Amino acid sequence: MAAYMIFIREQPVRDAKAMAEYQRLNRQNTGEFKVKPLVVYGAMEAFEGKAPDGMIVLEFPDAEAAKAWYNSPNYHATIPYRQKAADYRAILVQGFESPKP
Repeated sequence: MAAYMIFIREQPVRDAKAMAEYQRLNRQNTGEFKVKPLVVYGAMEAFEGKAPDGMIVLEFPDAEAAKAWYNSPNYHATIPYRQKAADYRAILVQGFESPKP
């Protein structure tokens, strides 16, 4: 069952150089993993509550694949750049499978 990594940026980027390096490194790191970007800082409209500054949603074949990507040495090397650049929340959520009739 598909799983999704959601990255929510709480405030505007405070270090553009660190963000650029984080993004550059991530473009190089997804090759060995089946990552499908679904949302990458698209336009948002909040219907309830305050909208975050930005959001990314990545689809993985399953939760194990998402965890393997997140816990990989290559991705972990990028995390300090993201943390320096802006405040984020990172959330793993399991997809929904409709019950079969």
